[in-house]
Amino acid sequence: MLKIPTFKNLDKAGKKQKYKRIAVLTSGGDAPGMNAAIRAVARAAIAHDCEAMGVQRGYSGLLEGLIHPMGPSSVANIIQRGGTVLRTSRCKEFLTKSGRKKGYENLCKQGVDALVVIGGDGSFRGAKLLHEETGLAVIGVPGTIDNDIAGTEDTIGFDTAVNTGVQLIDKIRDTASSHDRVFLVEVMGRHSGMIALYTGIGGGAESIIVPEVDVTVDSICETIDRGVRRGKTSSIIVVAEGCKFGGAAPLAKALEKRGHASHFTILGHTQRGGSPSAHDRMLASTLGSVAVHALLGGVKEGMVGVKGNEVVINSFSKLGKNPTLLPKEFFKIAKDLAV
Repeated sequence: MLKIPTFKNLDKAGKKQKYKRIAVLTSGGDAPGMNAAIRAVARAAIAHDCEAMGVQRGYSGLLEGLIHPMGPSSVANIIQRGGTVLRTSRCKEFLTKSGRKKGYENLCKQGVDALVVIGGDGSFRGAKLLHEETGLAVIGVPGTIDNDIAGTEDTIGFDTAVNTGVQLIDKIRDTASSHDRVFLVEVMGRHSGMIALYTGIGGGAESIIVPEVDVTVDSICETIDRGVRRGKTSSIIVVAEGCKFGGAAPLAKALEKRGHASHFTILGHTQRGGSPSAHDRMLASTLGSVAVHALLGGVKEGMVGVKGNEVVINSFSKLGKNPTLLPKEFFKIAKDLAV
């Protein structure tokens, strides 16, 4: 169970703050549970006598002035929905100082004096600069299925993405077993193998291929051959899209050249959509609420996250210095279980 910090101690140097309007936006890729976080931010703000404002289409909507009031009923019945009701986008103009100034001015026109940004690394870089250049209080909430943000051990959407992957692997294994086939299952993860690692172990994969760990086609073939010698008639190999082979399709061709006819399935954006798991709903609700309490407690900038079983807040300036490392001990477990 998550341990929530004592709000008055969130920032020892901070002082209690009173905000008139707190806005929330979602930026970057969508993730299951973002709606639960939006709901938590809006209702926590309203519960503490602040007006809640929603920014449509992320930073792009901020530059376009798409900022609207959010009442308690406006976020009703969204906790179970995938995607984001505020919608999201990527905005090149916000990468410029003039773009961020325009966004800040639009917030000021609406009387917004604090902002909660739900997103990933790129979104938080923009949030950091917005705070530094304008003094606006900005808190980030980590929402990405990749679980690759420094400063937190868990991100909104990761659990749902892994569960989706495992469920689909279970279905694929039925076909693989029926036809005595090797199946490669490509999961999302351009730079991080976190989804592949957890999905692979949860789905009982014989091999897990990720960007962070170097493997050869020969070593993959050895694993398949070892299984064949002990009577296995099918194998599941989970492949992160950003692995050195370039995904499941090129790897399947390489295996075929070595005598292992393979089929591949690309799960793609199926892992980004769908109703969020109970874990992601709880995580999003907690982090969204703590983000508001952090603002009211005097925290001016940073990201709420998870360390161990505690909710923590890290300054934006620290997020890029310690990238999330893949727990490689899990590969030893995966190797033992694939014997």
